[in-house]
Amino acid sequence: MFRRRKTPVLLLKDQGLVKTIKFDKKNSKYVGDPINAVKIFNDFQADELIFLDIEATSQKRTISLDIVKNIGDEAFMPFAVGGGIDNLKQVESILKLGAERVIINSASFKNPNLVGNIVKEFGSSTVIVAIDLKKNFFGKYVLYTNCGKSKSRYPLTDYLKFIEDQGAGEIFVQSISNDGTYKGYDLDMINFVLKNTHTPIIPCGGCSSFKEFEKMEKIEGINSYAAGSVFVFFGPRKAVLINYPE
Repeated sequence: MFRRRKTPVLLLKDQGLVKTIKFDKKNSKYVGDPINAVKIFNDFQADELIFLDIEATSQKRTISLDIVKNIGDEAFMPFAVGGGIDNLKQVESILKLGAERVIINSASFKNPNLVGNIVKEFGSSTVIVAIDLKKNFFGKYVLYTNCGKSKSRYPLTDYLKFIEDQGAGEIFVQSISNDGTYKGYDLDMINFVLKNTHTPIIPCGGCSSFKEFEKMEKIEGINSYAAGSVFVFFGPRKAVLINYPE
């Protein structure tokens, strides 16, 4: 039986790990040191990890190469990184430091050829395109960039077709409204994206518990599903405790 990858998403801010609710960086909660987290996930034999620097784009820089190197030196599992990556030289440096894949978000809107150029240079499997979605007043899903701050003018269906044509390996689909809320995965969002692309997706945002993973295992069109809070918090008081399903 095909088993989908269960992927913890770890957010980087000021060299530490934080957790947000609905992409609100100002009220993010510190949850620990990234390298310590990697060591714990090594022990749990996690399928893979995603690291996102949530301030890189707004600060006009890329994710720290020192952090990528340190993660690469410690991680036993594949990992992907994102945050301010906007050219091939950065991608090459990050891959050489041990990352298996890079995650592109806002830069794809500014440089429409970026994803296609990465695919040509390093292969489809090395690039994930992240899209951040939220419903508008009319109940339609709208694209946002810059960590959910800026609404995109591109229709979602057109952008999904564009990503597919560029050859991206997977699409990382984040629900802004469900982020950190424990409301559950936005199944309407997931199904809408799946109907409009042939590219495998990685849904993220709102996972309520490990029990919800059972639903995700049954959805065709995803090779992996991701979450944040359920991997770093434990119990009703949300104590910081990194965990992973057996």
